[in-house]
Amino acid sequence: MKITAVEPLVLRMDRVDVSRADGTQDAFLLRLHTDEGLVGIGEADTSPYLARTMIDMPSSHAVARGLAEVLVGEDATQIERLWDLLYRATYHYGRGGVALHVISAIDMALWDLAGKAAGEPVCELLGGRNVDRVPVYASEVMPETADEVQRLAEKAVAGGYRALKLGWGPLGSDLARDVELATAAREVLGPERELMLDGGMAYTVESALDLLERLAEVGLYWLEEPLAADDYDGYQRLADATEVRIAAGEADSGLAAYRRLVEEGHVDVLQPDLARCGGFTVGRGIRQLNAERGVEAVPHCFSTGVLVAASLHFVASLERPTWSEYSVADSPFVSGVLTEPFAMVDGALAVPTGLGLGIDLDEDLLQAMKVE
Repeated sequence: MKITAVEPLVLRMDRVDVSRADGTQDAFLLRLHTDEGLVGIGEADTSPYLARTMIDMPSSHAVARGLAEVLVGEDATQIERLWDLLYRATYHYGRGGVALHVISAIDMALWDLAGKAAGEPVCELLGGRNVDRVPVYASEVMPETADEVQRLAEKAVAGGYRALKLGWGPLGSDLARDVELATAAREVLGPERELMLDGGMAYTVESALDLLERLAEVGLYWLEEPLAADDYDGYQRLADATEVRIAAGEADSGLAAYRRLVEEGHVDVLQPDLARCGGFTVGRGIRQLNAERGVEAVPHCFSTGVLVAASLHFVASLERPTWSEYSVADSPFVSGVLTEPFAMVDGALAVPTGLGLGIDLDEDLLQAMKVE
């Protein structure tokens, strides 16, 4: 099965608020076309314009290549070989960041193709489906006031979610205010639902521990990414000093970073973004960490329905599945990009049962929001 074309798709809303850490305002998707008529779909959660440039650009030399040039004519069934080929092809300008993000999108599309060719959903290729439905937590940027927090929490409760995560925004600038906002959410959620906070890298070890002590009665399921992504010493000191789960990993790419978070950072929850970390190929290694080290693996997923589908397949294949993330941001990309939006029942989403990722893109939305 030969790759005949790489089709990058940049999508963008008419108005983008750059003051918000909201990844649902634009998107980068791609489609891999093959000589057998099968098409693979992938996503990179990154700067869409940079991603498209990496696909379309002419090569500079042997280790600084445009990725369409690398892929066209290659055998789409050789996923690991192509991952290594793409990594070498971007070595001069990559080895992380946007290069790994784009490789993630390509890898995701290759696994989608593999499932379609094999007549299986991706989760079966990853090691087997262990669950048919995955609990998801509602995820949104932290608002500025307690009243706004309570309105978001009320919406999550009405929607049937069993957990809510709020983060970034004002968090980290005033601990008393952080406590006020988290307490407002807990008052609405009640004791039977989980509450997570995303620290947005806004804390020190000392301030994070101070926050957790003040929130002891609120009861957090986890505190996410309070420190810089590669502050392994800080994560170790924090995780070893608290009973609250510490989560991290959404900004990382490549398996080595996740091993370090576990072995050096002592984090409790790994949060790979399959549209950033290196795709399902890296995800398989994280799946092993979940099985062997007992850490939770809960994928970061704050973008389109393509990533939602990929995340559900990943969680379904885990030996110890718990949650997946689901953005409740007001964006057409979260569910509208798919011909069949996800339907939540009792706080969970069904793992797609179709071939590959089991999704199709809504061509009308693509045409309406695609940037040429």
